[in-house]
Amino acid sequence: MPNKKSAEKRLRQSEKARLVNRAVRSEIRTSLKKVRGAQTREEALKEIPNLFSLLDKAAQKSHANVKSNTASNYKRKAHLVVAKLPA
Repeated sequence: MPNKKSAEKRLRQSEKARLVNRAVRSEIRTSLKKVRGAQTREEALKEIPNLFSLLDKAAQKSHANVKSNTASNYKRKAHLVVAKLPA
């Protein structure tokens, strides 16, 4: 346990951040699975806006260790998956 008040506060803050990061990361992964598991291009294109929104929000707030370049890489990979799907 922390001995100082500032250390106690930091412990509370880091725990809260960990839970937020975990939730955001889970949402992004779930959305990615929907895009990658889509059978048709239309199914994937329905989920793409949600995925991009999640990635942009996470990058903007630096949640879940997603920076702007990481978000861009995920977007690019999602587009490649959609391009390979049958219409």
